Amino acid sequence: MRSSPVSVEALDAVLTAQLAVAWAGEAGDPEGDDRRLGWWRTDLHSEFGGQDLFERLLPATWRWAMLQAAREAARRMDAAARAGVHDPDRLRTLFHLGPAVDAAVDDRLLDLKRHGRPPVEALPGLRAVLTDRWSQPAFADWLARHGSPEFSAVPAGRRLRTPPAAADRLAAALLAVLLPLPDRYPLPHAQVGA
Repeated sequence: MRSSPVSVEALDAVLTAQLAVAWAGEAGDPEGDDRRLGWWRTDLHSEFGGQDLFERLLPATWRWAMLQAAREAARRMDAAARAGVHDPDRLRTLFHLGPAVDAAVDDRLLDLKRHGRPPVEALPGLRAVLTDRWSQPAFADWLARHGSPEFSAVPAGRRLRTPPAAADRLAAALLAVLLPLPDRYPLPHAQVGA
């Protein structure tokens, strides 16, 4: 693993935030009990969505693979939303924290997968979110525990007024800015540079 610009604890906090939002943002099973936010049209975590396929293809890492695939769907939605903004590289979002941090988070995810522990053991913060039954109020409560930073509604999405510099603190602030939960991904972001 290459040298990281942030601590392992901070990387774990960022990764927990990304995986939790990626999972919650999935559509889930629109006909069943597992309907989630529907910000991206995936159903990778349900038994008949992606779980069966991943479990057969990747018996040792299927839980990680499901979350990683949901994270990739979220990252692509985030990138598409940023693409509509002038100078999208100046935005920092939960799935785009800058090249060095993004690379470090990717490395940390691969490292955790290699060690063989299930996601909720490796990243205990996921226990509050990755439950057997989806609960939007419980997810909103989890988001609210990350603070209540001020933000402005701008055409691009929800922009933090005073973003923290540290990656883990920025990720926490971006989680909190997801509230109130809208019907579409609100692109919580911070603007960097002049």
